[in-house]
Amino acid sequence: MNKSSFGTHFTVTTWGESHGKALGAVVDGCPAGLSLCEEDIQKFLDRRKPGQSRYTTARKEGDLVEILSGIFEGKTTGTPISLIVRNTDQRSRDYGNIALSYRPGHADYTFDAKYGFRDYRGGGRSSGRETIGRVASGAIASKILETLGISFCTYTKSIGPVSIKKFDSEEINNNAFYMPDTDAAARAGAYLEKCMKSQDSAGGVVECRITGVPAGLGSPVFEKLDAVLAQAVMSVGAVKAVEIGDGTEVAHMNGSDDNDGFHFENGQISKTSNHAGGIMGGISDGSEIILRAYIKPTPSISQPQETTTCNGKNISLEIHGRHDPVIVPRAVVVIESMCALAITDALFANMTSRLDYIQKFYTK
Repeated sequence: MNKSSFGTHFTVTTWGESHGKALGAVVDGCPAGLSLCEEDIQKFLDRRKPGQSRYTTARKEGDLVEILSGIFEGKTTGTPISLIVRNTDQRSRDYGNIALSYRPGHADYTFDAKYGFRDYRGGGRSSGRETIGRVASGAIASKILETLGISFCTYTKSIGPVSIKKFDSEEINNNAFYMPDTDAAARAGAYLEKCMKSQDSAGGVVECRITGVPAGLGSPVFEKLDAVLAQAVMSVGAVKAVEIGDGTEVAHMNGSDDNDGFHFENGQISKTSNHAGGIMGGISDGSEIILRAYIKPTPSISQPQETTTCNGKNISLEIHGRHDPVIVPRAVVVIESMCALAITDALFANMTSRLDYIQKFYTK
């Protein structure tokens, strides 16, 4: 069984391949009455589309979205929303030399092992271009959450050995790497120039901060909010690890350092710290949710690499074509979109478990 859907109450199904005619998504569960137009979605897609700097693939795609259903007179109708983005700049000939060989770091071998067949043109469904459907759907989820006062701040925390040293939210959209630190962005550029000269690539870390999430989202056992977020983010092909709050650092801390205290003032309960990253016992605690995604280096590099063909012939393979020397900047909006989808689904699930949520929803 293959699953291309995410979410139970707010469900997204993505479709399409890197070198097919188009990609897209179907969003089911969006409430009626939400103001939505193609520009709302296009703003998100523009953040991930290729060809915007010398540090991304030279593939020229406008990534223009069309809404095919679910909208009438500028508002959602409560029925499935179908979205399509057409491919216009495929160059399948770039992949002719890997039709029979397995690219190191890619899903070529595992696709063959599972299906006995694979689309070698850019990896088919395992291509990073598959994330178009995720981002288009995430734009809708973000629009819903925005109406509820929930917002996102997502940025590149590090590229290779270069990490941010300061935080200026206004700087995030002013450089090619979506870094909130001008100096770090300049150093990241210099580092990537070295990688490109040596025909290599780099990885990095994306951090997502979510504010306005109410306490009480998630479940205490198998549907923990942090587990759902981790699943959503880990489903992105380039992500190899996810952290919430202090993440792996908790293994080196004492309870007296890691525990978050509580404080009551002006009729509100708040925390004295946020080591947990906004989620305790699998349930949101009302404070800022902090998530980090660790992105691997782009596997398509021009250096000779050892591999084998599907016929068992050992060869040295050099991958040519148009590839990103770093995936991280374009992954920023993908991580944000998956977090938005997970939070929206958890919010709608909570409406079915609490009468007061249902009453608030139907009395608006």
